[in-house]
Parts: sequence; C-alpha cells; structure tokens
Amino acid sequence: MDSKKIVTRFPPSPTGYLHIGGARTALFNWLFARQKHGKFILRIEDTDKIRSTEEATRAIIESMRWLGLDWDEGPVFQSQRTDLYNTTIERLISAGHAYYCHCTPEELETKRKEAMKRGAKPKYDGKCRELGLGPAPGAVVRLKTPLTGTTEFDDRIKGHIRFDNSELDDLIIKRSDGSPTYHLAVVADDIDLGVNVIIRGDDHVNNTPRQILIYQALEKPIPEYAHVPMILGPDKTRLSKRHGAMSVLAYKEMGYLPQALLNSLVRLGWSYGNQERFTIDELIEKFSLENVGKSAGVFNTEKLLDLNAWYIRNSSDSFLVKELVPFLQKQGFDVTDESNIMKIVPLLKNRSKTLAEMAEQSRFYFEKDIAYDETIIAKFCKPSILPLLKDLLAMFENMHGFSKQELEDAFVSFMEKNNIKLKKIAQPLRVALTGKTVSPGIFEVMEVLGKNRVIKRLRFIIDHIENQTS
Repeated sequence: MDSKKIVTRFPPSPTGYLHIGGARTALFNWLFARQKHGKFILRIEDTDKIRSTEEATRAIIESMRWLGLDWDEGPVFQSQRTDLYNTTIERLISAGHAYYCHCTPEELETKRKEAMKRGAKPKYDGKCRELGLGPAPGAVVRLKTPLTGTTEFDDRIKGHIRFDNSELDDLIIKRSDGSPTYHLAVVADDIDLGVNVIIRGDDHVNNTPRQILIYQALEKPIPEYAHVPMILGPDKTRLSKRHGAMSVLAYKEMGYLPQALLNSLVRLGWSYGNQERFTIDELIEKFSLENVGKSAGVFNTEKLLDLNAWYIRNSSDSFLVKELVPFLQKQGFDVTDESNIMKIVPLLKNRSKTLAEMAEQSRFYFEKDIAYDETIIAKFCKPSILPLLKDLLAMFENMHGFSKQELEDAFVSFMEKNNIKLKKIAQPLRVALTGKTVSPGIFEVMEVLGKNRVIKRLRFIIDHIENQTS
C-alpha cells in the first residue's frame, strides 16, 4: 500500500447536517491522507432525491471548511454520476455476476414471512437467479452472491473479519425505478476515484462483505478498510442529541473554536501517549490507524468546553478579534472599528469559555445605554454610597489623562482622602459602569470605556439613587 498514493474519501449524505460522528470520520480520513501525502476526496452521496437537500449540502461544505478539512477533489455528487452506475451494472450483468429479478414486492413479502415462520433467515431464495430474465417494468437487478465459502478481510483496526457467504443475500444493486442502490454506487465511485483506503464507522462492518463481492465481480483491487469504533455519550449509550450531539455548525454558532472541536474529535477513539492537546501539524505528524482503539470513544461536552476555554486563552488577540466580530454583530453592535475590540479581547480571553460568552461579557463596552437590573442597583448602590460616588465623579471630571496607570494613581489619593479601601467603592462603581457584578479589573474597564462614557454612566446612577430617595 505504501508504494501507491493513498486516496481516502469522506462521503456524507445531505439528508441532514454534519454531526459529531461524521466530522470525526472526515477528520480521520483527512489526517491519514495528509500524513501519507495522499489525496482526500469529498463525495456528496445525494442519490436519495426525496430526503437530500441543497441546504444540507451547503451546511456540510461550510462545516468542512470551518473545521479546515480541505479536499483535493470534489465535491463529487453521486446524483451526477448515473452513467457510471449504469455502465457498472451492465458490466456485472454481461459477466454473469448479476441478473434481473422479476419477483414482485408482494411475492417477496410472502417469502419473507414464510422463512421467518420456519425460523430461517428471511433472505431472497434465488428464484430468478438462473432464469436469464431481461429488463421489465418493476424488475430489479441483483448481484449473484457466492452460495458457499467465505468473504474475509483484514481490518486495520478490528483485525481479521470473516463472513459466511451462505448468510449473505443476493443483493439488489439496481432498484425497480432504475436507480442504483447504495452498495453499487459506493463501489463504482470508489473504483472510479481510485480510493484505496476506506476509514468509516464500525456500523459499516456488515456492509463490507457485500461491497467486497462487488469488487471481486468487477475484478478490481479491494481497498484497505479501517472501521473506527462508535461514539458514546457520558452515560455509555449511543451518542444522541441529548448528549450534545448537535451539528458542527451548532458548535460554531455557540462560539466554539474549530481547533477545540477537532482536538476533541480526534481523541474520540485515538490517542498518542498521554498528550491531550495537539496542533494540526502535530496531528498530521502523529496520527496513525494503529493508535485507534477498538472500544468506543466517549464524547464529553464538559471536556470540550474546558478545551475550548484553553484554546481561547492561548489564541492570539488578533485571531480572537476576527472570530469575535460575528458574535458582536449578531448582538447588533457596530464593529467597523476593530481597534476597540482589540482593547477588549485581552481583558476577556482568560474569563471566557466560548466566543458567545465573550461577546455577552463585552456588551457593556458597546451599549449606549445599559439595561440595569434594579435588584443589583438596590443591593450595591445604596444611598449611603452617594457621597463617595459624587466625589468620584468630580475627580473623573478633573482628570486630564485616563489611562489605567493614571486611574490607579488617582484612586490611591481618593482612598487616602476618604479613608477607605478599594472594595468599599469598587463594586458600586462596577455596577454603575457595567451593569454587572463581575467584570475585568475596574481600572482596565474604565480605560477602555473612556472618560466620557465613565462620567455619563456614573451620573446616571447618581441621579437614579437620588430619584429613588427623594
């Protein structure tokens, strides 16, 4: 295999958005191709005309781009490859490896029920297998499965796997409406695109012998297979929405960074010693199928959140500014001047687990008028604090510079004059300036807000307290 160029693929079906399981499969295929200097193909399996949508296709492509999983070929759309499938089916028929079946759905259902009554496997009985029938309305095409022997393969993760051919059915490869079935289309595509390594979820293990038989009938090389274990929720049941198994784009909208999600995904079933965090370059260098475990990976949203917080803390301010802009715009703020955001990001990056949280925490920097919570004002901005707030206001109005250092120096004098400690005035002032009880350092907040806004907000609170007491 090493002598040939590695070609992997990711083949999502656009009947829904890209979710965690699919994203991990895409990542493993992408990493393997990148490490081996091979080719990674994106194929959209959109043959289900009823359930496939353009919206889902766009979302899948957007998800892949957001994650940084670029492809070397594609997107290849199965809906545009009908000629390839028809040609492949005709080859199988001509070679005697496939045949037309005229059995009606009613006949097949009757046979299925009879087989189940006998305790037999409810599979097709081969009635039309040797009749040499041709096309007809409602007819399907079936693959001639060997009646004896075994179909075996060496899985790169699970080891040697074998199936008795007697357990397999004469698979339908062309439906009565003329469309190819999943197994036929997948094999025809993989042969045509030169795919030679197939990394996919272990729910596909039972599909593999059926697809190998098609390869053998077409006399084509069989690719290597690697079936990765499923993903479980924290309660060790199959991952579902209640565990946080949302679409990739949902995580983007919640303010997760792609690096954090990728890092979390790669650790679902793969490990490299005790290392928890990886750069993309490290993943490409260190990834191997040999280090993919056989047991299921557990997806933990709390660990993902902590990982995301770490990536936010360790990202450059300029990167976070670009990432934060859409979240601020979503809240209706004018962010044409990114220099303002550049002042805010360093104050919030160590306090935010998501970009959405960072945007929410920064609201008071952008709001013209703060919506104060009356219960917070009543608790922290009592009438007894009025003299100190008025003294502060006068001090601010007389200040020429308004830098953090100048504010700290001014407060030293203010506290000495009034014989108080900072905590006496810090919380009432924080509430006045931010509307919150928690914020970055009060001096950093004032420096970013600027003298005019600090004075305006402090005056508002003073007037509010006076109106409440009059």
